[in-house]
Parts: sequence; structure tokens; C-alpha cells
Amino acid sequence: MAVMTPTEFSGALPVDGYGPGFFRVGGVVHHGAVIVTASGVRAWGGLGDRAALLALAGEVDVLFLGMGAEIAFPPRDLTAALDAAGVMAEPMSSASAARSYNVTLSEGRRVACALIPL
Repeated sequence: MAVMTPTEFSGALPVDGYGPGFFRVGGVVHHGAVIVTASGVRAWGGLGDRAALLALAGEVDVLFLGMGAEIAFPPRDLTAALDAAGVMAEPMSSASAARSYNVTLSEGRRVACALIPL
């Protein structure tokens, strides 16, 4: 299991750690794919669950899209739909997405991450 470096998040929920099939967010383990925002974490159905990602419009400006153990590119029509909704999607590995989310969250920015398990 990888453990994230502690920092101050002013009440927002960071990704604390991750491992095969799970993410620990705000001290609670969640199995499977998740969407994490400053205010909460919820299960996510993966790339086919576009409605959950599009629902972030107006709440976040940047979405770190964790594609699993390796970087992969999401379907172009998904990133185009997010862009049209005002959400900039940044695809990367889930580990990189979790770290990028934490750093950006600690800066007080409007950010989320959607993470596919390793």
C-alpha cells in the first residue's frame, strides 16, 4: 500500500493512500472506482459513468482522471463533453492523479479526481 505525505487540507478530504483495488480517502477505505472532491467521496461506475463526471460541472475546474496503474487516454468524446461543461480533464495514472489532486487541493483550488483502481 502506498501512503500519501500528510499536509493541511482545511477540512477537505485528501486521498490518504491506495493499493490494489482500493483508495483510502479521509481515513476511510473505499473499494473500486471513486470520485473524490473536497466535500466527499462517492462510488463511480468508471468511464461509462459519464453522468457522475458531468455532474461535477460548476463544482470543479480541474478533474484529475486516474486511469488505473498506467496512463491511458479516455475516450475523446468524454473529454470533449467535460470540456464543453467547463471541466478540464487531465488523464494520468491513478497514483499520479491522487497525488496531483492532493497538491492542488492543498492550494485551495476547485478540483476533483476520478480514480480507477490499480
